[in-house]
Amino acid sequence: MKHDKTGLLTGDIARVCYEGSRLEVRGPERTLSGRYLACLGGTETFGPGMSAPFATLLEERMGRECVNLGTLNAGAGAHLGDPALLEICNGAERVVLQVTGAQGVSNRLYTVHPRRNDRFLKASATLRAFYPDVDFTEFCFVRHMLSSLQDLCPERFETLRKELHTAWTMRMRKLISCLTVPVTLVVLPERRGDGRLGDDPLFVTSEMVEALRPIVNDIVTAPSSHLSEAMRHRAVAEALDASFADCAA
Repeated sequence: MKHDKTGLLTGDIARVCYEGSRLEVRGPERTLSGRYLACLGGTETFGPGMSAPFATLLEERMGRECVNLGTLNAGAGAHLGDPALLEICNGAERVVLQVTGAQGVSNRLYTVHPRRNDRFLKASATLRAFYPDVDFTEFCFVRHMLSSLQDLCPERFETLRKELHTAWTMRMRKLISCLTVPVTLVVLPERRGDGRLGDDPLFVTSEMVEALRPIVNDIVTAPSSHLSEAMRHRAVAEALDASFADCAA
């Protein structure tokens, strides 16, 4: 079943599934026989439409194999549900973990698809009671559902936002705890054209990211989104290279 996000250009970029995994990541497939870094993330790490996302640029700078484990529309829930990818990460020297949005995390109010975290599956009884005027069977995608709920009643939506903050924090802490090698977080902020729900990573504040600093090696944030995507990825690769050099020193 393929339901790629509208406008997502992957062109001729190969997607591969490593043995035991159910998630398609950016190819080409690597042998994983030597020393490598693992870049785990969602759509931005995959780099649709890009010949050289930050994982490729980092590999060029360091002269060290960087395995791109970016998966389209995946978040922390998809990665936690894929032991094979976590095993690849734990076989690496370091893991670069992209900060993905809170909207794609299953929580006490709604459930998302376990691998395609952009897809809405069902609302809990609590959410249905909170929004008795909404027919949740009309929604296939999480952003559509959230935009509709926010438009309907911004005040009620704040309760949902707080739940997403809590669920995201718990899921990210659990994911990082599953990684037995040093972890560096990467934040790739992106301004959405409609701006209805906010910038990506959606519903993730700088305070939420900073709260994870004690359990990771470093946090790298891309420059503001007024730069081109290619320039932002290049800046991230440079910052990661510098961060790793500082850690080694």
